[in-house]
Amino acid sequence: MDDANTAEAIGLSPDRLERAYALLGDAVAQGQIPGAALLVARRGVALAPHDFGRLRPEADEGDGPIQPDTIFLVASVTKPVTVAGLMLLVERGQLALDDPVCDHIPEFAGNGKEGVRIRHLMTHTSGLPDMLPEDRSLRAQHAPLDEFARRVCALGLDFEPGTRIQYQSMGILMLAQIAQRITGLRFPAFLRQEVFNPLGMADTFLGVDTATANPTILSRIAHVHVPDEMRDVDWGWNTPYWWGMGAPWGGMFSTVSDIWRFLQLFLDQGRSGDHQHLAPATVAEMIRDQTSAMPGISRAEARAQAYGLGWRRWPFHSAYFGDLLSPASFGHGGATGTVVWADPARELVCALFTTEPSAQSARLLGLCSTLVAAAAI
Repeated sequence: MDDANTAEAIGLSPDRLERAYALLGDAVAQGQIPGAALLVARRGVALAPHDFGRLRPEADEGDGPIQPDTIFLVASVTKPVTVAGLMLLVERGQLALDDPVCDHIPEFAGNGKEGVRIRHLMTHTSGLPDMLPEDRSLRAQHAPLDEFARRVCALGLDFEPGTRIQYQSMGILMLAQIAQRITGLRFPAFLRQEVFNPLGMADTFLGVDTATANPTILSRIAHVHVPDEMRDVDWGWNTPYWWGMGAPWGGMFSTVSDIWRFLQLFLDQGRSGDHQHLAPATVAEMIRDQTSAMPGISRAEARAQAYGLGWRRWPFHSAYFGDLLSPASFGHGGATGTVVWADPARELVCALFTTEPSAQSARLLGLCSTLVAAAAI
């Protein structure tokens, strides 16, 4: 494929796009990030992914390079995928956005949580915390997800639902628990059946069991350059425990090509090929700014950050979305050093996965996002 000609054909400047590729290449060469893959698409056409660096941060001569089909742990990019799964149940009349959570999980009631609605879980307005206070000790014990959920049900709230925005991975966990109770399927199997397979996302998994997975799949997974607190532990991002856990808030593995298929779904009114996978009304509701319209949210907080259902909305409150996206844009980032976004005004999609945690790579992700947005002509 001649990327330069393909870029021109879909309205992208090859020279400006090359700046984004060069930025990532230089970052790898200078040791700022161990590895990365970038896919850019416009008008429904994806350019060939560009890949940089090696599969493992501690690479030696026996380690392989990042490839176009390398699988990354995408962290919180998992969240809008989880919400999309729940929205299929909304479309089917099995769930309503304003259902109380305790209608579906009775043990969730108590400690002031009776007013938490499904919509609150999807918009980070529930009052639940991001992580449990005992998160690290539970991981050290290799606790299953059901134990995390049990402890969420015992929590009180940090504020009345719908009155503040507070990022809450534990709210996303409860969405997965609800889907399991409605469908009778474990959530990874539900996403495989209802999202990944229909969209042709063959290299996307909510969790990977290292004991049973195809060795070829395992060999294609990039390892994250873990922070100090995850070194020499058996519960960090690169361990069998975390890989197999399938956390619905941050345990998905995917390629840049697969995640492009998911993002493109929202620019194509829910269609994927000949299949109407999501209703246009569902797409519109997911990417609409939900939080700014909530009467309990202060105007100052609404101006600082905004959420759709599962998606971060403009104005983004994270550095790694860059400076040039249009107000209709939506996306998400992940702590492992990932960012994805779509700009409907420009029909532009960016999927950037790295193996350097966002705490260190956020500025680089933002600069690359800006360069990609600037390439649209």
